[in-house]
Amino acid sequence: GAPALDIEHDRDTFLPRPSDSPNDPLNWSIYLKGAILIQVCLLAAIGTLNTAIINPAYGPLAKDFDITTVSASYQTTVVIALNGVGPFLWIPLANVYGRRPVYLFTTLLGFGSALGSAYAKNYKQLIVARVFNGLWPAVMALGLATVVDLFFYHQRGRAMGIFTVILTSGAHIAPIVGGLIGQYLGWRWTFKFAAILDGVMLLVITFCLPETLYIRDQSRLTRTMSEREIDFTPKTYVSQLRLYSTIPQLKLRWNQFIIPSLKMAKYPSVLFPALYYAASYGFASILPAVTVASIFSEVFHWDTLEIELAYGGALSIGGILGEFAAGIVLDAIIKRARHQFAGANPPPEFRLKAIWTGAILVPAGLLIYGFTLAYHVFWFAPLFGMGLACFGLQVVATTCYTYSIDSYRAVSSETSQLFNLIRQEFGMTYAFYVVKLCKDIGYQWAFFLFTIFNVLAFIPVVMLMLKGTEWRERL
Repeated sequence: GAPALDIEHDRDTFLPRPSDSPNDPLNWSIYLKGAILIQVCLLAAIGTLNTAIINPAYGPLAKDFDITTVSASYQTTVVIALNGVGPFLWIPLANVYGRRPVYLFTTLLGFGSALGSAYAKNYKQLIVARVFNGLWPAVMALGLATVVDLFFYHQRGRAMGIFTVILTSGAHIAPIVGGLIGQYLGWRWTFKFAAILDGVMLLVITFCLPETLYIRDQSRLTRTMSEREIDFTPKTYVSQLRLYSTIPQLKLRWNQFIIPSLKMAKYPSVLFPALYYAASYGFASILPAVTVASIFSEVFHWDTLEIELAYGGALSIGGILGEFAAGIVLDAIIKRARHQFAGANPPPEFRLKAIWTGAILVPAGLLIYGFTLAYHVFWFAPLFGMGLACFGLQVVATTCYTYSIDSYRAVSSETSQLFNLIRQEFGMTYAFYVVKLCKDIGYQWAFFLFTIFNVLAFIPVVMLMLKGTEWRERL
């Protein structure tokens, strides 16, 4: 028979096709790509950390401003809501003037608004500062567009996996850091600490984050490895550090702002995974975050620091393990499918095979958490349930993101904007009713209800496995 294709090294099968220019990010060395990915991931983690770092210190904040703890939590709700809206402003700018100016400006905004929050004289000033702080993490949606700029199709599973796990880890580490700082230095220092991180990242990206937006000249695409051995000199690198880019074919128009990403909602391959991901994220990550302080102090009589360490630890361990599993499984599925299709890239629906682990573990974790709390089982049990749900969540997140982005590769940033919007606005609502609901009907039934919602949200994804290719071709 024909010799087997060495798919990993056969450039013919690499998509997208790189050009022959040293400015094309696809041609950069894997070390430079890795360094850029790490910076973008850290920006994302610091973004979610800025949002949640104050959570353990609601008590002292409320006392200082003479408001209730519930009112004190609303300044975080504002940030969560705006995290979903901010990218609608930043992404169109990043698609025209480049990723770099948006990363630089938004990180500067984060630094200024975190300092503003730390020095707020009254609650109104704090809310205003937090509004600006909520607008800065453009990276939540832009980070995935940067992954698409840098990596070939078959490398994206792992890269997106790393991005999603570090993005959510920021929110899981925040309570541990916030708990320690809040307890020993006071609530204002939690914001000062966030500002210090933002400032350090601003310095790092000024010198180390080159521009990754690149428009390929279709007449100069390369096929073989030897054609791609392009000298990437220090001069090329420095030229990529300019403040903003002007690309003649790209013009900014007003209709590029909100409409393109909302239009993505008409495609089942984007809308269904986005809704399922939002439901899983809400129940497995935001839900424990909102309920854990009041529940654990009441059931186990723990203090703030014990609660935050236990909760942050359980979610971080679950998330990191789940991510390793998800990224490896996804890339293995694609590799196997490419052998099946003789080197051609398989339809994106193949990626959905990886989602089953998550679809089973998220509901299982929720049930364990709810029932063990209701029957006052040993503290390890609810934490185990929480970690298990978070393990499943990472699998769901990575699979949904990579599937939707692979379905419509040309509009990856619009797709991730829609994901971000649905996730944040869905998650924002929990703080208002969850604790009350749990007290009214009991933890076991509240979490049983959430589990049913989660399973219902999964049904359309099963439909995509069966009919996805057909629906995509029709639209």
